[in-house]
Amino acid sequence: MSDVLDRNGMTRRRFLNVSLAAAGGIITLSPRGGRAGVNHERAHWAFLSDTHIAADPENDYRGFYPYRNLEKIVTQLAADLPEGVVITGDLARLTGQMGDYENLRKLLMPFVGKRPMYLALGNHDDRAVFLDVFEDRPGQAQAIKDKHVVTVEAGPVRFILLDSLLATNQTPGLLGKAQRTWLQRYLRDSDDKPVILFFHHTLGDGDGDLFDVLWLFDLVKPIRKVKAIVYGHSHEYKSSELEGIHLLNLPATSYNFNDDQPLGWIEARLTAEGGEFVLHAVAGNTQLDGRIEGLSWRS
Repeated sequence: MSDVLDRNGMTRRRFLNVSLAAAGGIITLSPRGGRAGVNHERAHWAFLSDTHIAADPENDYRGFYPYRNLEKIVTQLAADLPEGVVITGDLARLTGQMGDYENLRKLLMPFVGKRPMYLALGNHDDRAVFLDVFEDRPGQAQAIKDKHVVTVEAGPVRFILLDSLLATNQTPGLLGKAQRTWLQRYLRDSDDKPVILFFHHTLGDGDGDLFDVLWLFDLVKPIRKVKAIVYGHSHEYKSSELEGIHLLNLPATSYNFNDDQPLGWIEARLTAEGGEFVLHAVAGNTQLDGRIEGLSWRS
């Protein structure tokens, strides 16, 4: 896709260079110290991405077995239940088949009735089939045509799960004007609780990234309550920052594309002031297992 200009003349390529300058590594920041009058409520969540569960539990790719990996992660989560789970898309293996989602639902059964699970959609998902299999979905569903959008009250913070699925088994993503218009209105009308946005696609300038990334950032940069964006898609573990907004690229649970990348999940300990994000690596490169990243929210 060719470079696209925003209203300030920034191209997608310039955005990539500025915002993801640190994408090759992890930025570790110290959370702010306590201040008078701050909300010290804490929330404990699990963030996962790119499960790629197939109808066949023995399906493998690059020597990795997505079903087994997620089974191991679910066991870890069940041993110390978080308050909820978010998965940022590519739930299904390739084309969002019924058997894929049925297997995913089976794997997630230890949480049913115990903790809420919020599932976003990626480019390997089929929206209609997903909605048919996962009929009972927690959170406040938003009425946006052909999009699965959910808001979640998570103690000291608020989650907004957006839908970047453009077409099943086609790599790029798109939020679209209707969803962006809804988001702008929702952020304008809601209170000042810190907001974390979740969706599937990456934020670069490639043909497989989020097409309307510049419009999204043009929208959220001046809205100070937006503190972080969490996404997947690349099967990489990265962290960067743009004008105080933290950008957290979750590792895949299923398989990596590069041997230096971990497979696993992120344990998030959140407050109104920031968060600690702990990597739990279950396969791939496990050298960073247990790495804690502290992030302070912009004021």
